[in-house]
Amino acid sequence: MAVNIHPAAIVSPRAELADNVSIGPCACIDDHVFIGEGTRVDGFATVRPYTRLGKNNHIFSYAMVGEVPQDLKFHGEESWLELGDNNRVREFATLHRGTEGGGGLTRIGNDCLFMAYTHVAHDCVLGSGIVMSNNATLAGHVSVGDHAIIGGLSAVHQFVRIGHNAFVGGFSGLPMDLPPYMLASGSRATLHGPNVVGLRRLNLPRETTAAIRAAFRLLWLSGIPRQEALAQAAEIYAEIPAVMDIVEFIRSSPRGVLAAERNSSDQD
Repeated sequence: MAVNIHPAAIVSPRAELADNVSIGPCACIDDHVFIGEGTRVDGFATVRPYTRLGKNNHIFSYAMVGEVPQDLKFHGEESWLELGDNNRVREFATLHRGTEGGGGLTRIGNDCLFMAYTHVAHDCVLGSGIVMSNNATLAGHVSVGDHAIIGGLSAVHQFVRIGHNAFVGGFSGLPMDLPPYMLASGSRATLHGPNVVGLRRLNLPRETTAAIRAAFRLLWLSGIPRQEALAQAAEIYAEIPAVMDIVEFIRSSPRGVLAAERNSSDQD
């Protein structure tokens, strides 16, 4: 199908638009933009230079996709934002491209939802199936694993990692890494235990869910020194991939992981 461009849209002749792309009134598509098949850019949205959008994305009105980084070390060098397929970028969301110091690329996977006023800063790496609720903010160089959920009005410190299937509660500030399958919240966030609702939705085997809960108690609540607890978890749960994901995430964390809430307990 042909490209559908509203007469009031501003589209650079250097932009590349695939079949069945729709551009709304007063939308602005700049140079060096690649938009995949079936993607829709609504009125008054902007896609800035050096941005690649995959298939069937929906960029809602007033979103800003591919803007230059808010980084004082950025001096106009070529860098990119890459967005996969089937993502939804809601009103006034801002997704920024990378910097030379961060590898020159901000990369986002597929099937993500960025609600209104969310922000993804330079050099972030996001997986697929992620939900960022209204006003959630990622600083530069943050990585987020598949199917993580970040609650509204939350802020994630630069270089922090969020594991897959983790949950960040609303109004939270995340200064350190959050391992897979875990839930954290608080103005200076602490870890409250496994993401119980998320685990139910995954329909994991009962033994896997039980192992994740037991590993949480061993790693955060037992009082055993962290390296010794990791060694024990790796030995006990070597055949449980979900627990080994947690162990390897902690071992590879340059910032360190969040501490548990003092009164944390693993209860439904």
